[in-house]
Amino acid sequence: MITGASSGIGAAAAELFAAEGAAVALMARRGDRLRALAQKIEAAGGRALVAVGDVTSGADVERAVSMTVDTFGTLNAAFNNAGWGAMGTPLHKLDDAVFDSVMDVNVRGVWNCLKQQIPVMLDQGSGGAIVNTSSTAGSFATGAVAPYVAAKHAVLGLTRAAAAEYGEHGIRVNALMVGNTRTDLTDEALRDVPHLRKAAAARAIQRRFADPLEVARAAAWLCSAESSFVTGAAVPVDGGCSAV
Repeated sequence: MITGASSGIGAAAAELFAAEGAAVALMARRGDRLRALAQKIEAAGGRALVAVGDVTSGADVERAVSMTVDTFGTLNAAFNNAGWGAMGTPLHKLDDAVFDSVMDVNVRGVWNCLKQQIPVMLDQGSGGAIVNTSSTAGSFATGAVAPYVAAKHAVLGLTRAAAAEYGEHGIRVNALMVGNTRTDLTDEALRDVPHLRKAAAARAIQRRFADPLEVARAAAWLCSAESSFVTGAAVPVDGGCSAV
């Protein structure tokens, strides 16, 4: 199950996971994009399910998880990737609505997913793997708006708490600490504020933006048995930002 699957990292992960043999359930709000992606995956010989919904809605997430199990018979792995943020506006100038929206999508969205995914994995008795998308903003202030920094710290906290609580049941939970990545949201921000490109890459050792596929590969590894002794981790995919 992949949330935020209609574009960017989520869409790249959907294609990669399917190419590696996984049946993928795609969740996002933009149904047209999900259906186009599912058709592309199926045309390449993969299996894909479209579950249109909003991660901030517990009912939508519950329906998506139920559809996944009903269609594929199991839920072995989840990539809780949906999120959004913004750059540059000082904390004291932000509307409360921005705070609420950023926290809802990034924190409540992950919370809703964990609450629905974990019981399925517990009932199966065979464990599972969950990957939550955090950010370099989950480690330090990056220039993103303050609620986004707070939200991505919270995602890492939820990840570690869940890993500790369910490790004995064979459920691994990890977070990707994602650096600057070329997505629709970052492209829009760069069009509005061109100097952000240089500023955003200045801290990294690899002074460029990641391709979404580079992040998706890390998620695929964490969802696979290749990372069987990795849980509760904050895995950087950031071009070296966290190293300096």
